[in-house]
This record gives sequence, C-alpha cells and structure tokens, in this order.
Amino acid sequence: MKFTIEKNIILEGLNNVIRAISTKNVIPVLNGIKFKLKNEGLFLTASDSELTIKVLIESKEIKQINNLGGIIIQSKYILDIVRKMPSDLINFEVIDGVKVKIYTDNSQYNLNCLDINDYPDVKLEENKDPIVISGDILKAIINETSFAISTQELRPILTGVKFNFVKDTLEVVATDSYRLAQKNIKLAQAVEKDFEIVIPGRNIMELERIITDEDPVEIHIFNNKVLFKYKNINFQTNLLSGTYPNTSNLIPSEFAYIIKVNKKDFNDAIDRAALLTVGKDKNIVKMLLDNTKMLISSYASELGKTEEQLTVETNNKEKLEISFSAKYMLEAIKTLNEDEILLLLNSDIKPLIIKSLTDESLIQLILPIKTY
Repeated sequence: MKFTIEKNIILEGLNNVIRAISTKNVIPVLNGIKFKLKNEGLFLTASDSELTIKVLIESKEIKQINNLGGIIIQSKYILDIVRKMPSDLINFEVIDGVKVKIYTDNSQYNLNCLDINDYPDVKLEENKDPIVISGDILKAIINETSFAISTQELRPILTGVKFNFVKDTLEVVATDSYRLAQKNIKLAQAVEKDFEIVIPGRNIMELERIITDEDPVEIHIFNNKVLFKYKNINFQTNLLSGTYPNTSNLIPSEFAYIIKVNKKDFNDAIDRAALLTVGKDKNIVKMLLDNTKMLISSYASELGKTEEQLTVETNNKEKLEISFSAKYMLEAIKTLNEDEILLLLNSDIKPLIIKSLTDESLIQLILPIKTY
C-alpha cells in the first residue's frame, strides 16, 4: 500500500473512526485503525466490537495511488502524527507488510504495525428500505435527550436511549429514573414495521458528534444492532438487550400550576443558587412560588444561604415549595430554544415538567427531592 493524500482529508477520516476505539479493548488488534486501500478508495475502520465506524475516502480525493493493500496502524499515535505533520501532503507506504512509513519532504515516521489479516471480520449490513432522517434533526434529537441517560450500570437498559418507531412517528426517550427527556417527531415516510430499540448512550453521543449538517442519515435496524449511514461514514452499534420501562404514564396530562418564566432569568437564578451546592450529593435548590413571585434559594450549613426573586406568570395563587436538583434543571432548560418556558406542576412530590410554549414535541421531566 502506497499513496499520497492531503492532510486535512486523512485527518477528518481519522477523527471520525477513532471514536470507536475504546480504552477497555482486550483484543490488541482493536487498538489499531485498519487502513485498506482499494480501487474505489481508502477504507478506514475502527471497532471495539460493540461500536464499529468505517469511513471511505474516495479515490478522487486521494492525490496519488501507487499500490493497493492494507495495514493496521496503532491508534494511540497516528492521529497526533498526522496532525503535527509540517506539510499539507502526506505519504503512506507499507514496508514488508508489517511496518508503515509516514513521511513528507522533511519529516518521517516509521511505525511497527499489525497484520491486516488479524483484524476481525465485522459485517456492516444494510436493509432494502432504511428509515431516513435529516442529519440536523437527528443531531438535535440526540442532544435533547441523551443527557438524561443513567451512568449507573445497575440497570444497564437505562444507560441507553430508546428509539421507538411507530408508523410515521419516532419517539425518543432517555431516563435515569430521576429525570426523563422525551422527543417526538414525524417521519417523512411511515415505517413498514414498528421498531423499538435501545442504543447505548455513549455510542449515540459519538454519532451526534460526527453529524455536522442536514445531509440525510439512513437507519438500518436489525435484531441486535443498528447501522447509521451518513455521507461517507458507516456507523454500526450493538443494541442493549432487555425491556425499556414504560414511561408514558409518568407524564401527567393535567396540571394545577402552569408557570411561565423567562428562560434566561430562571436559568441564571438556578445557576447562581447552585454555587453553594457544588460538591453536594444532590445539588439541591428550592423554588418557592407565591402568586407571581418565585423565590429561588439554596443552603449549605458550612457556607450559608442565597435567595433570588423572579417575577412569573401563573394560573394558581396558592403557595407551593418544591426542591430539585440544580444540575438536572439546568441540563433540561438548555435543550429549550425559546425566551420563555413553561413549568408545569401539581404538588411538591409530583414530577415537574419543563416545556416550550410552542413546541409540544419535547418534554423534560424532573422528580422533586424531599428535603424533610
């Protein structure tokens, strides 16, 4: 294998595939990136056996191709080597099938490599009729929900994001059992068969980082894996097994308190109150509602307390005090792109719902925290 390529082109490909490399890999060969140069172009592949990313750099994007072939280059160094090369054109040349020379006019690296035949055969299968979603919409969906996944391995199913395809609707849900994020969108075309899959949170967040624009994303669903095709990138992840909890009954349909508040003012008040709770177990702040006055406060015995008052619009003049995690609230608010938002409540022990005034498709839910 011998070829010459522009630095920015190979760097982009490497930046995308290296997301599949895991520090927990127990198979040594999976710590490397597979380079395979064929007539149609250079295929870069990386995998941790649960997530596989494959990128094709087409022949027309490669400056010069001398010999076809392949090699496995250790991922630990290749990205930094390419990034720090002093020239815009970089040459790759395999020596004796086990070494690679990466060089420019004035700089050269000779690296020991692994035999390409030792790399596991990972099949990237496709369906005849994939589900297609615009890249910018899928990116937004992941951003609006994935932060709510569980980081605890006690319930592995909650470390993933549920994608539920029913006819022409996609419902995406993430929860750690203390909060919930739910997004619904209409599909351009109804699915022939309903699907419910749970994608590992870490993997779906890596996909979000790869997607950069509105180009379409094809979704190919199988029993234990799903393949996303985006531009020249194939992104395949295993699915989580198990039954995702039914969350539909967690969201109330009626509310005793409907509060309209300025998003920035509310966010900033929570943020300032949270300063005294940093490092605390639950990062608790209190919200006292008294007609059109809202008091945000927090208390730390060794530091003191803080209070901040806001003016809000509400349909209920009765007092209500509720406590919640400042971290959870700030992360939920961040997903809403409006100047004013709605807080929907029933009591100090029932779920608190955060919604947009105009967009019914996104719902954020936080469970209150008892402080007595």
